[in-house]
Amino acid sequence: MDTATSETTPTTPFVPEVITDPAMVGALTLTELAAEKVHEIRVTENEDDDNIPDHYVLRVTVKGGGCSGFQYDLFFDDATPGDYVFETQGINLAADQMSFMYLMGTAIDYVDGLSGAGFKFNNPNITGSCGCGSSFSV
Repeated sequence: MDTATSETTPTTPFVPEVITDPAMVGALTLTELAAEKVHEIRVTENEDDDNIPDHYVLRVTVKGGGCSGFQYDLFFDDATPGDYVFETQGINLAADQMSFMYLMGTAIDYVDGLSGAGFKFNNPNITGSCGCGSSFSV
């Protein structure tokens, strides 16, 4: 078998279906300020040659860890089958099924104050959080 002549075919990215069910729309959102920051990050990364493909969504996950039990994570990623995908402020947010159980109803904001800058999760499902605000419990 001659591997020198084999070519790789580019794969077409999975195109998620954005949730439009009125009962679910708004179950995961970004504030206007947070959306502006996400857009700014995407532009900056693309200017730095760390290109974020246009089809990438902003993935929101919940992971075990932190002093209160769970932590949030945000990153650009491909959408995958089974994701919950929401369009908010012109940005597609994706959450896997497990994470979405903890995120339903969450609004993500961006704050810039004396104690630092970063994304803030306004999650109605939490029962407690740590003093630094980076982890939570349900």
